[in-house]
Amino acid sequence: MHFQTSQIFNASEELALSSRYPHVRTFMAALRMSDSELTDLMQVELPWSAPAFDTLRKFSAVCWLFGRHMYDYLKYPIGLVESCWGGTPVEAWSSSRALKQCGLKLAGDSTKNNNSVLWNAMIHPLLNFSIYGAIWYQGEANAHYHKDKYNCSFPAMVNDWRMAFYQGSGLQTAVDFPFGFVQLATYQENSTDDSFPEIRWHQTADVGFVPNPRMKNTFMAVAFDLPDKTSPYGTIHPRDKQDVAHRLMLGARAVAYGEKDVPFLGPFPTQILSSDFIFVSYDQPIIVLPSKNIFEICCSDTKATCGPSSSWVPAAIVSWNRTSVQLKPSSCAPPDVAALRYAWKDWP
Repeated sequence: MHFQTSQIFNASEELALSSRYPHVRTFMAALRMSDSELTDLMQVELPWSAPAFDTLRKFSAVCWLFGRHMYDYLKYPIGLVESCWGGTPVEAWSSSRALKQCGLKLAGDSTKNNNSVLWNAMIHPLLNFSIYGAIWYQGEANAHYHKDKYNCSFPAMVNDWRMAFYQGSGLQTAVDFPFGFVQLATYQENSTDDSFPEIRWHQTADVGFVPNPRMKNTFMAVAFDLPDKTSPYGTIHPRDKQDVAHRLMLGARAVAYGEKDVPFLGPFPTQILSSDFIFVSYDQPIIVLPSKNIFEICCSDTKATCGPSSSWVPAAIVSWNRTSVQLKPSSCAPPDVAALRYAWKDWP
């Protein structure tokens, strides 16, 4: 959730650019917990400040880079508020109202993971702010903690924040303010654990993309194609936050500001045909990196519904062009292919 600007690729160059953005202001809440909802922050880590090398070093990299991109796009002053604590689950950032919607009870083996303690101390005190939107980078801590509830707990938190900021700001914040998030990056290469791909799926409320009927006015930056095997902070913390922030910016332009023809989604399959091979056509140009395991099929001669717990086998890419790929089923006849999935791995 919190990865400092000083830790990213080309950090010195990025920090040096801060002087070019005097009309962007940054603010950081201190790491604090509370068992009850507070009206004021217990401590401020960084008061409202103009960006500078020293103050930005510890500021969230994704927040800063996204804000910088948005300033370049909007051309008017903006403020960035950082309130985050690394390694924490969504439950800690959720109010009791949101948690009740998903049947979640108090649990956690460390204090900062307890239900609502960070909502109480680090979000609730900010509700009187008038905000335009929010961005979110979290999910790793839920890969093995209430994972199967995340498709409820995350959308519930988003909608609860929206109503809370709307009411807390005296109706100045939109009741459906734009909410952007980063889909989980990679963690363990060659892992067969489905926890990360399942969280990625749950981040979209089990739809696969946003915005959608359960995640309205949201946008997403995909990050699993940006692995960092040599990150000194561990592979769970890839240093390429520039591409992440750029993708969030594209989503914000399209969803939050209504700009047309911004390439922030897809490519989506437009047609899937089966013969001796499986042909998948897409709605926009694609870049193909051949991998025998990136596509998988679920076989069923009864066309039964397939899910994460079904048996999936690789379908190798045998050819491709600008807008389509041709796959070879490895263990069942094409007529028995019931489902096709892509990149369902921790580290695709």
